[in-house]
Amino acid sequence: MKKKNPDHVLEETVQSIIDENNGNYGYRRIKLELKNRGSKVNHKKVQRIMNKLGLKGDKFKRKSRKYSSYRGTIGTVAKNRINRRFHTNRCHQKLATDITEFKCSDGVKLYFNPIMYVQR
Repeated sequence: MKKKNPDHVLEETVQSIIDENNGNYGYRRIKLELKNRGSKVNHKKVQRIMNKLGLKGDKFKRKSRKYSSYRGTIGTVAKNRINRRFHTNRCHQKLATDITEFKCSDGVKLYFNPIMYVQR
């Protein structure tokens, strides 16, 4: 209990690095700065010291946003005139289609456009 703190010098150095950089540094940058100053310290020890002193790199935060490729509605959307009524009394009155794009290995794009029609 009466032992002297062996990390006293390291704690002061970490505190001075944070004061010099206005609290912008986290444990990774502090570890690199200590390495540049000539002391070899594990990053876990730096984290423990920062937690003990209540220090935290508040100014810089990583952006963690989930990737989304959605770009909104592109082009014009046709009106829904069929309204799920696919049966008809005349042949070829209602046709439906879909276009699928295939990219081949040589960079050429092929388009597949089947037409579906409802018979009586």
